[in-house]
Amino acid sequence: MEAVLNIGEKIRRLRKANNLTQEELANRAYLTKGFISQLERDRTSPSITTLKGILDVLGEELADFFLDIKHESVLFNKNARVLSSTSTEQMRVELLVPSAQSRLMDPVLVSLKPGASTETHLGHEGEEFGFLLQGSVTLWVDKEAYRMRKGDSFYFASHREHKLHNTGKSTAKLLWIVSPPVF
Repeated sequence: MEAVLNIGEKIRRLRKANNLTQEELANRAYLTKGFISQLERDRTSPSITTLKGILDVLGEELADFFLDIKHESVLFNKNARVLSSTSTEQMRVELLVPSAQSRLMDPVLVSLKPGASTETHLGHEGEEFGFLLQGSVTLWVDKEAYRMRKGDSFYFASHREHKLHNTGKSTAKLLWIVSPPVF
């Protein structure tokens, strides 16, 4: 008797549980949307390496995927980071925890080149916390400017209009945590 693995169905279920579109999963796993679509319909089978890459994005361990046991990871190494689609040449946003969309908060590492700014966020549900790891930035909250230096932090309700601008001469790095996830 042949075992039926239902890899595609499991991938689809995990993707939806993580509130990801096929395109978002494809981008984060460095694949095409077409491949993810075929995979979810069991029209193709992934290599172990490709499956591992997809599962890393979805926050699932390979062994647990086949056991149908959800394993909650505690440690996320540097290789598990995913570059956000909001990244640009001037601003890099790294998602530090795979599948943060299914969690209560979303920690990211934001790198801003000198003179660069984040988009102005007109407000959304939740709360925001940031810790400046290097450089200097100006934080704008409701049109009020706050000068930040290395070691400074911020905390505010996300419904307030906000953005960051690198006012220094070197790249600024910031640990930014949003709850609930928006990146």
